[in-house]
Amino acid sequence: MIPLAAYLVLSAALLAIGVWGALTRRSALGILMAIELILNAANINLIAFARHVRGVDATGGPMFALFVMAIAAGAAAVGLSIVICIYRNHRTVDVDRINLMKW
Repeated sequence: MIPLAAYLVLSAALLAIGVWGALTRRSALGILMAIELILNAANINLIAFARHVRGVDATGGPMFALFVMAIAAGAAAVGLSIVICIYRNHRTVDVDRINLMKW
């Protein structure tokens, strides 16, 4: 059986990689992928704590994880559609070049 600390270390590593990726990427698609890593880190925590608290037959953590996955899928679809619309107008997905506040 894998201890809870191993799951927490994995989740912290995914969170750190996701935050680093969201802050340093120039491409909007890279930022979206980094946000997905952050959400996956949260899912690992939910399932690990549910298993740690209630044992192997816990259902609360996986239900929350499924809810987070559904929200993440919706957010990815909306984010990708926004990126496609911005690409059609500006011909780039580089977030440093895009200035939507201009008239």
